[in-house]
Amino acid sequence: MTVLNTEATVGVVGAGAMGAGIAQVAALAGHRVKIHDTFAGAGEKALARIAGNLDKEFAKGRLEKQKRDATGARIEAVSSLSALADCAIVIEAIVEDLHVKQRLFAELEAIVPDTTILATNTSSISISAIASVLKRPDRAVGMHFFNPAPVMKLVEVVSGAATSARYAATVFDTATAWGKTAVHCRSTPGFIVNRIARPYYAEALRLLEEGCADIATIDALMTDGGGFRMGPFRLMDLIGHDVNYAVTRSIFEAYYFDPRYRPSNVQKELVDAGWLGVKAGRGFYDHVDGSTQPPVSEEPVPTSTSALDQLKPGAEVWTDKFVVRQTDGRTAADHALEVGHPVALYDLCMN
Repeated sequence: MTVLNTEATVGVVGAGAMGAGIAQVAALAGHRVKIHDTFAGAGEKALARIAGNLDKEFAKGRLEKQKRDATGARIEAVSSLSALADCAIVIEAIVEDLHVKQRLFAELEAIVPDTTILATNTSSISISAIASVLKRPDRAVGMHFFNPAPVMKLVEVVSGAATSARYAATVFDTATAWGKTAVHCRSTPGFIVNRIARPYYAEALRLLEEGCADIATIDALMTDGGGFRMGPFRLMDLIGHDVNYAVTRSIFEAYYFDPRYRPSNVQKELVDAGWLGVKAGRGFYDHVDGSTQPPVSEEPVPTSTSALDQLKPGAEVWTDKFVVRQTDGRTAADHALEVGHPVALYDLCMN
């Protein structure tokens, strides 16, 4: 095992929801944690957020009082990057912007020892590109947590072109020691999860744009019908539309503007309006306490037998709004051109 022992100090740059969550995970594992943010008061807000999370875990009986208190005591907000000089690993969780991350990594390299691992929580930006500004690019590695970091088990350990296998192994083993399920991957656009997840968001947004169904109904189709724990619109609200839209743009550009990854103007409008989802109190849904949620459409499908019974290999169901067809590898747009009607595709992933 190359895991960092609990005497190693962990630095976190970025005190938003992700940064605070990562700090909480490391502190719960027994590490002293220093969290830094350029915005005045952001570190203190992160400490309050973490304390609130720990109190909730204690109230639910999932955390002993002694561990709650000890965990909170291990985290401190620091006002300068120079305070991270004694950290064995620094994990950045700042804005999804290549140049901003490069500038931060260059600053950190001048502060921390040569043995310090420089990890990025980026969800889509090339690790090789971020590390290109470093004198020692071999110690730059992706350590991508998912929101909320204390709850979500998966951590993508992403190696760029220059990343040392030793440092990647240390991050992998450390994430595992922190109670996470770590997976190795290469620095490809979107890595694993965000590459796979793009169609989940993109197809839902296109269905909405084309007027096939409303947001609540599409979400219900994916949760009640598809077995997903959260529908695409609820999930985008949780992630934050600024983050989700930025990732989509990054992957779209990285795949040379492949139309399958094209960003949505519907989501851009939310970003422009500042309706970023849960953290802003409003996105596709209202997230203020007591707000009324949109109802799910109960309009029946005009077929002689239920649509579900017809979803068998090769089945095709016509409604007054769209055609339901089994996927054959082509896009819904290709099918729509063929039949002259909006098309929704399904895949047989059920028993």
